[in-house]
Amino acid sequence: MSQPPETPLLDKVRIPADLKGLSDAQLHQVADELRTETIAAVSETGGHLGAGLGVVELTVALHSVFDTPKDKVIWDVSHQCYPHKILTGRRDRIRTLRQKDGLSGFTKRSESPYDPFGAAHSSTSISAALGFSVARDLGGEGGDAIAVIGDGAMSAGMAFEAMNNAGHLGKRLIVILNDNEMSIAPPVGAMSSYLSQLYAGAPFQDLKAAAKGAVSFLPPPLQEGARRAKDMLKHMTVGGTLFEALGFSYVGPIDGHDMDSLLSVLRTVKARATGPILIHAITKKGKGYAPAESAQDKGHATAKFDMVTGQQKKAPSNAPSYTSVFSEALIKHADADDKIVAITAAMPDGTGLARFMERYASRCFDVGIAEQHAVTFAAGMAAGGMKPFCALYSTFLQRGFDQVVHDVAIQRLPVRFAIDRAGLVGADGATHAGSFDIGFLSNLPGFTVMAAADEAELVRMVATAAGHDDGPIAFRFPRGEGVGVEIPEDAQPLEIGKGRLVQEGKGIAILSFGTRLAEVEKACEALRGKGITPTVADARFAKPLDRDLILQLAADHQALITIEEGAVGGFGSHVAQLLAEEGVFDHGLKFRSMVLPDIFIDQASPRDMYDVAGMNAEHIETRVLDVLGVDVLGKRA
Repeated sequence: MSQPPETPLLDKVRIPADLKGLSDAQLHQVADELRTETIAAVSETGGHLGAGLGVVELTVALHSVFDTPKDKVIWDVSHQCYPHKILTGRRDRIRTLRQKDGLSGFTKRSESPYDPFGAAHSSTSISAALGFSVARDLGGEGGDAIAVIGDGAMSAGMAFEAMNNAGHLGKRLIVILNDNEMSIAPPVGAMSSYLSQLYAGAPFQDLKAAAKGAVSFLPPPLQEGARRAKDMLKHMTVGGTLFEALGFSYVGPIDGHDMDSLLSVLRTVKARATGPILIHAITKKGKGYAPAESAQDKGHATAKFDMVTGQQKKAPSNAPSYTSVFSEALIKHADADDKIVAITAAMPDGTGLARFMERYASRCFDVGIAEQHAVTFAAGMAAGGMKPFCALYSTFLQRGFDQVVHDVAIQRLPVRFAIDRAGLVGADGATHAGSFDIGFLSNLPGFTVMAAADEAELVRMVATAAGHDDGPIAFRFPRGEGVGVEIPEDAQPLEIGKGRLVQEGKGIAILSFGTRLAEVEKACEALRGKGITPTVADARFAKPLDRDLILQLAADHQALITIEEGAVGGFGSHVAQLLAEEGVFDHGLKFRSMVLPDIFIDQASPRDMYDVAGMNAEHIETRVLDVLGVDVLGKRA
């Protein structure tokens, strides 16, 4: 008589405490099952796959050795946190990842006590973990603080600022350097080269022995990437590694997929560590799933896919993406002008610069996860006579704001900012929304700020930026497909500070800034059925404003509505300031500004997020009717 199949061990793990009673061999099994469950879940939801697969064994080991949530595990960026979520009471909801009303794709304090610190931008974990450690020693919440940070994230200055401070304070703090030699794009710079040569020195030999940390113990696929030179790099502190010079005890490198090594090291560190310690683990992004391991980005971000083949299930595209339109336009201008250069911060694919890099390798610079440096680096090139395009996501440009002010704007340097992922971006949620760049750039003297309404306008804005030498200039565009308009072969630059009239009407005018124009036009179709024909204009510029257009719209209409994919304080606020200064409100003009609401909007589809924001066509229609005093039946209220 055959035995019934044994219940998977993962089914018995509701919370991390359930790992405590398992043997080391059983923890191996849990890791195998956790990897399969992660792949299965992401195949249904899409999301960040490769990073999570690279830390499956580490996730199991951490939660089995430490006492979470009393001990705080802080995942840097946290796109690798799906296995962590499965082990921390959220397995029953894991197939709601990145969906409306579902689990966030990142750690989130309001979601679980096992997420002690939210993150979706990089290089924050060591600072946060040090904060927890100091709070603990001052009588706050107890427990260890463990930061898990990738080698790509370690390239950012904030990580070293935190390590320097941690070494100075000498608090018990555990940092795990997850070295997979691949962040989103292949890591660049001296830090990556250093990690590729490093060999553990004299301290903590007992830990290293317990961890089987020598390179010879690593499986063959990892040996080449993990070979560490015995000699210290020139100019390093004599007798210690870079990390030791910063005040950390260094352990490693260890095989981050060897459960026995991980458990041995973590148990020893938990029992014996006193001050700050860094554990250097070598892992493989996409580990255990062949389609991810063989992908160029190691399965970093994927749509829904077939588990067997790894084939992604992407919806058919009817129009090119805004990002690809930007990329093609920039290459075209670079073909004609060898002064054009491009800068990205570890996002060559995401920003569309990968193709530019293939064509002009010597003129395209991936500076790693270092947005502050990217901005000032671009400023230096502008001062040196080049024409730099600094291509960053809106949410990441925030990280370099002081440099935008101090190094670019004050010096009136002609840096061109190509701002991708403007507005609400969908599944990545609030942390990746491009909500604030209109406001913080439009407030800077001498800045030119544009937003493309469609693909054709974006191509014209690239041309405008390429020929603009009078101070900094920025143009923003959203994630996703364009609206399908014809893209001109010979796109001409725009006249600075001049918008365009899209549709003539009467009674009320709608002045759009950016890609809400398509929703405005849908709203106008519905309004025509009610006998209302608004005038529609595309502002194109938030700075400088088209004063003539705005004042003419105000003079010719009873009401004016502005709309933008940004927070209050941006385009609409500048229009209101102009109207107030010109005394237009004294003559009875009704003015409304449609902006993103004063909340952070959780992940959903972009349409659902704009539904929450009240900025889709039906909301625009309702706002027009409300301003005109017309009810839904088309009668005067």
